[in-house]
Amino acid sequence: MAAAKKVKQIQFMMSDRPGRLSEITAALAAAKVNINNICAYGMQNEATFMLTVDSNAKAKKALTRLGVEVKEYDVLIVEMPNKPGELQKVAKKIGDAGINIIYAYGTSAGGRSGNCIFATSDDAQAIKLINKK
Repeated sequence: MAAAKKVKQIQFMMSDRPGRLSEITAALAAAKVNINNICAYGMQNEATFMLTVDSNAKAKKALTRLGVEVKEYDVLIVEMPNKPGELQKVAKKIGDAGINIIYAYGTSAGGRSGNCIFATSDDAQAIKLINKK
């Protein structure tokens, strides 16, 4: 059964160029920040990074040194069994309630469970629906 909770995601943008992910992860590693989830992509010469980490304060401090403006956003993290159809069950609960999924990203890493990060039009209601037994 899936379980959801609210977390703070950090998000920032930088110019896109080779080695950018290495630069970002080196700064976080030096600050002893663990990355729990990451979505990173480049588009039109701009790189966008969305991360959940074990310390937003330390991450923001480390990234600010790179000249990055870091913003925090509420998102929900949903842990679910790593089996076919589990993501569909979560997406259906959210969609059937008329809640829009703005974006989602996640991974299972091949284990027994996986997690997805969701930004929705109503995170609080989505959490209630997902956690409803």
